[in-house]
Amino acid sequence: MSYAVEIEYDAPNPLDLVEQLVSANEWMFERSSDEELAVSVEGQWNRYQLWFAWRQDLSVMQFTCAFDMKVPDHRFTDVCVLLAHINERMWVGHFDLCADDGMLMFRQASMLAEGHATSDQIEELVEIALLECERVFPAFMFLVWGGKTPAQALESAMLETSGEA
Repeated sequence: MSYAVEIEYDAPNPLDLVEQLVSANEWMFERSSDEELAVSVEGQWNRYQLWFAWRQDLSVMQFTCAFDMKVPDHRFTDVCVLLAHINERMWVGHFDLCADDGMLMFRQASMLAEGHATSDQIEELVEIALLECERVFPAFMFLVWGGKTPAQALESAMLETSGEA
């Protein structure tokens, strides 16, 4: 998967750059304010809701990639165990579960000096999130809807391949 797009950028708000990227990829989005941008992206397993929030006072852009699935209350604890195992393996970002609504998501915050971001930074952020979400989605499905334990779901869906076929 590659979402690389050549974009020119010279604006103090990194969401302007994000808007150019999502427009170039023809993704549906809504820019509700100068501080927030929401995007809908179709993946292989799921539709993902990307949310970008810019805090100029902190020079931080928060990014969330939410799954289009809710965790039922009776599976909440098991999903938290699975999240802990998945997050141990993460180098960039982390997976989270919203206690209020059972929404699963990938999250990452980026410190941006004076709000300056590059198109490569934004593209990598989105690409990593979508690749990681696609990679772990089957584990959540095995656990939530397949009745597997966290260990079984992790083992079934997170097989690392090695060598060549």
